[in-house]
Amino acid sequence: MTTLQESPAPVVVPVPAGRAGFRHSVGSEWTKFWSVRSTPWSLVATALAIIGICVLGTATTNAHEHLSDPTRRSLIGFFLGQFAIGVLGVLVMSAEYGTGSIYSTLAAMPRRPLVLAAKVVVFGAVALVVSEALAFASFFIGQAILSGTTETAALGDPGVLRAVVGSGLYLALLGLLALGLGTIFRHTAGALSAYVGLVLVLPLIAQALPMSIQEAVSRYLPANIGLVVFSVRTPGHFFDIPVFNAWAGLALLAGYAAAALAVGWVLMVKRDA
Repeated sequence: MTTLQESPAPVVVPVPAGRAGFRHSVGSEWTKFWSVRSTPWSLVATALAIIGICVLGTATTNAHEHLSDPTRRSLIGFFLGQFAIGVLGVLVMSAEYGTGSIYSTLAAMPRRPLVLAAKVVVFGAVALVVSEALAFASFFIGQAILSGTTETAALGDPGVLRAVVGSGLYLALLGLLALGLGTIFRHTAGALSAYVGLVLVLPLIAQALPMSIQEAVSRYLPANIGLVVFSVRTPGHFFDIPVFNAWAGLALLAGYAAAALAVGWVLMVKRDA
């Protein structure tokens, strides 16, 4: 005798209404950002570079040495820290292409502009907070070391607060520029080469050019923008080279970062992955 068995009722999994939006993408990027080992190591490297060079640069100051700008001496570590933050900015995008996890990201969030925008928000916020914290830490540590040996500066002195805050903005904008390059090239080595070329190699090439060309292009280079930002005084010339003032230079650097991200956005939409 055959016994008929009732088939179990199907399990219905409720599907959330709507679709994933920008808030969900930001949450996802935040989780990914802190779940990879490169993030804390890059941030630690940035902090060690900036604070370490600050300590070395101020501790070796001769007691009889006259410092025209003690603030810039405290912020000297940012010249090295800009490379560490650039590595992290590139890896935020290029690491996903290198591991192939970008396919999972785009499957979960097919709207590619939202993916890039979420990365910009997450990385930009972290980079800005960390950069400003390191700028103020460098200033106070550097001035504490200089105290008693040579002249020092205070945040209330003319131009000092601008230099400290501007240094944090400068580093964060360089990180966003690196993120844009990582989106354009998709490969870590290529993006880092382009970043180092813009920040380090171009100023060296400019110095080898005739003075007329050097004066025309040097003010537009990120490295020279940084020299002005780190300084309390912002003259029209720096080491006999015409320069923009600090805020104009930061606005130009923000334009570079926006342009790189815009090109990366266009390529990210057009490419297969």
